[in-house]
Amino acid sequence: MSARQDGAPSAAELYERYGLALHRYALMLLANRQDAEDAVQQVFASLLKRPAVHFESPEAYLRTAVRNESLGLLRRRTNRPDGADALLEPLSGVVDRPEERLAIEAAMRLLPPEQREVVHLKVFEGMTLQEIATLTSESINTVASRYRYAMEKLRAALGGRP
Repeated sequence: MSARQDGAPSAAELYERYGLALHRYALMLLANRQDAEDAVQQVFASLLKRPAVHFESPEAYLRTAVRNESLGLLRRRTNRPDGADALLEPLSGVVDRPEERLAIEAAMRLLPPEQREVVHLKVFEGMTLQEIATLTSESINTVASRYRYAMEKLRAALGGRP
């Protein structure tokens, strides 16, 4: 795959580079694999319809677009419960402890989507609280509070484990 003639990366290149991470992000927000796939697909489908656009940061643009699409899906959901889709995947090259992973996943499902999002971005994506605040257009105090409350809930749900 190559960049378009104007030097901007193609949608296929952007998907290749960021698709998996965007899917994990949408899955953490939506707690439903099909909805996460739909959110990411919708973002890339709308990207294909647009004329060439140069992004200062394609990753930031795409993450914001997936976030907005995911939050829109959450608002449109009827009272259907979250699916039983796995939020956490086993890591390759790491000894998998399914009982621990499932316990953490169950605890994560207890969190509101906004708190799950902050935990995902901080813990799994390695973003700083300031970067999360910028992405979510929230104050850093709001983001820090969501993270703190989420960690308290996770500790309580996991029986005080770190």
